[in-house]
Amino acid sequence: MPEPLRLLQVGAGGMGRAWLRTIDENPDVVLVGLIDLDLQLARTAADEHGYAEVPVAASVGELAEATEADAVIDVTVPVAHPKVSIDALLRGLPVLCEKPLAETVRECLSMVAAAEASGKLLMVSQSRRYFRTGNAFSRQLAELGPLGSLSCEFFKAPRFGGFRARMAEPLLIDMAIHQFDLARKLIGAEPVSVYCESYNPEWSWFDGNAAANAIFTFDGGTRFSFTGSWCAPGLETSWNGHWRAGGSGGTAIWDGDTAPQAELSSGSALPAAVGDEPEQIAGSLTEFVRAVREGVVPQSEVHANVVSVAMVEAAVRSAATGSQVLIADVLADAYAEAIATERDGALRAVLESWPSVQKVVGLRT
Repeated sequence: MPEPLRLLQVGAGGMGRAWLRTIDENPDVVLVGLIDLDLQLARTAADEHGYAEVPVAASVGELAEATEADAVIDVTVPVAHPKVSIDALLRGLPVLCEKPLAETVRECLSMVAAAEASGKLLMVSQSRRYFRTGNAFSRQLAELGPLGSLSCEFFKAPRFGGFRARMAEPLLIDMAIHQFDLARKLIGAEPVSVYCESYNPEWSWFDGNAAANAIFTFDGGTRFSFTGSWCAPGLETSWNGHWRAGGSGGTAIWDGDTAPQAELSSGSALPAAVGDEPEQIAGSLTEFVRAVREGVVPQSEVHANVVSVAMVEAAVRSAATGSQVLIADVLADAYAEAIATERDGALRAVLESWPSVQKVVGLRT
């Protein structure tokens, strides 16, 4: 048995505590340090989760060498992801970063450059990729032949308060990346363009647009439609949404929680094969450990994950302009901005070495 991976976790808030529990339940990892700008918060979180002997600090640099850490889990707020993850990468530490990778595609590209400059893995925890019933749905879709359409309906009525209540596009920016990213996995292709409208019902308790409709065209012609609202009380969907896929060989549906259902064009049912693999962030952590140990490329490796963030940015741009937006255009604009604003000479050199930003992140050109 290999020695457990020695982890530093950055972030001790609500999501950080969920990660502390997940780390404790995985025998392949061990927490060796907890980092947060609020040292008292970090100490309290560590103590309450059985890590009384684990040191706390305000930065990765204070603990990286002293603890002989092998990797970093970045569970900070999104605005801090670039700084924390890039610092860890340039210290030679692989990073598993909570979603979204960053607030802008421009920042994401600098994070890609840091991963390339350091030669270390940067993976994003897209937890919706690790639901057992969702994986069963994905396997059913593979049996349906080419997909013509995929749809997701998402209707919830959370009253978060805080920063979400004040965002201009809370649904698209804070939530929809889950469904947009999962659509890429389910379709097995990359997005080309999007037309999106966002709005705010008159009864909404959000300041910004809490509802949206988006239609993505994917490479190969598949359409993915997303209809959602964060101010939809009554008959709410799962947090994963309600999904339907139509292919040349039949149709499959998934309610976001339970086993999916599928019917072939012959009229016969296609059973769901639900596995017992780790779910949600436990699934992310398991895949990260394997990737670090074996050098395999995981789901949501940083290069590919940039496309999911670009889908969100493209949808927001489309809603603002009232026109269809190309994903490639969003990437091109972000790339130009990244080169113009990147202050680290080594990272800027990596950015400038790319022959095509679209190719770097896996899009066709």
